[in-house]
Amino acid sequence: MMNLIIETSKYLMILLMACYTYFNFRFFSFRDIWKKRAICARQNQAMFMLHLLAYLIIYLKTGEVLVLIFYAAQVVFFLAYIYLYRLFYRNVSRLLVNNACMLMCVGLIMLTRISLNRAIRQFILIAASAVITWLVPWIIDHVWQLSRAAWLYAVIGLGLLGVVCLTGTTTFGAQLSLEIHGISFQPSEFVKITFVFFAAAMFYRSVCFKTVAVTTTVAAAHVLILVLSKDLGSALLFFVAYVFMLFVATSNWLYLGAGMGSGALAALVAYRWFPHVQTRVSAWSDPWSDIDKNGYQIAQSLFAIGTGGWFGMGLYQGMPYKIPVVEKDFIFAAISEELGGIFALCVVLICIGCFLQFMMVAGTLKASFFKLIAFGLGIVYITQVFLTIGGVTKFIPSTGVTLPFVSYGGSSIFSTFLLFNIIQGLYILKRNEEEEDEEN
Repeated sequence: MMNLIIETSKYLMILLMACYTYFNFRFFSFRDIWKKRAICARQNQAMFMLHLLAYLIIYLKTGEVLVLIFYAAQVVFFLAYIYLYRLFYRNVSRLLVNNACMLMCVGLIMLTRISLNRAIRQFILIAASAVITWLVPWIIDHVWQLSRAAWLYAVIGLGLLGVVCLTGTTTFGAQLSLEIHGISFQPSEFVKITFVFFAAAMFYRSVCFKTVAVTTTVAAAHVLILVLSKDLGSALLFFVAYVFMLFVATSNWLYLGAGMGSGALAALVAYRWFPHVQTRVSAWSDPWSDIDKNGYQIAQSLFAIGTGGWFGMGLYQGMPYKIPVVEKDFIFAAISEELGGIFALCVVLICIGCFLQFMMVAGTLKASFFKLIAFGLGIVYITQVFLTIGGVTKFIPSTGVTLPFVSYGGSSIFSTFLLFNIIQGLYILKRNEEEEDEEN
């Protein structure tokens, strides 16, 4: 009987996820605000039904009352986050709030299945991050001096990365985090935001050759410190974001070509100089030749994805715990194994939907500073999604970056809340300006 319930539930969860994803893109076809709100309401219904179904299965499999309490706490949080956001920010992007909640919902479901204790810790971090970043849209809308602090952003970013390079904790061959009074965090997650603000502020001032040269030098310093720390995933993230921001700011194809060329050269140098990069490339190119050691993680990831197929094994029917660090950069493999390829594809489409909205916000903003921030953060976000999923599916070598809002990790969660709330602030700013123009 239990197997029948699990088998039926996985198809219902796929259907609900597919409906949510359909609504995500259907939203863009409407101009009428009331129709858009109706679509968002349907998204909420699909998300809460999927959430309920998943935790019902988890409770039936574990029999732990704590699972029900944890589920109730999540429901209260999601309802409060969705409706309080609308209450305090009248012109909020409901679609972006919904997508953030759905991605967090999927992440919490999989983390609960993998480790209830880690899921609870993640939920506490989510709630704390939501509260701490609550005023970010207000700051974006009301503080106009943000474009004047270009060098402050640079000093903060370089300072944090420098401290990590000198005293950071080494994880999987790279210096990634700092530990203060027992609390560990990854500064590069936050520096990617100050980095975008720095580049946007500099290009807002001028796009003359001198300014471009100075900005490129400082950007290169960020990337170089990350390379010295062997945090090559973040280095690639920063590099891609800067190259495209430079191109958008200047519309100069020569800069884009030079950037791509230097990136290819830097990748070759990194492969020659860093043994752990050679190990990852070797594991990516042929994991089966060293399946017991270097190729074990990617091999288990591919086994999980292949075993799950299109419809998945069902919650608690797979073996995601066999994948090392599955709760972080390989959580997409766990989703694919137990919830299925269709469900996992919907997660990717939701991420793409977020990126499209970032680009739409960037396209509607008039001030080049805000436009570049929205564009830069959008590139950071979609590049991170690409690196994570590309590494899990063996499309590219694994880079060790997390899937925003889904993977386990406090630094990742907090920085993603910052990123989404900055975009929300820009969206609210634009909507407020449009309303003022209509009144006048």
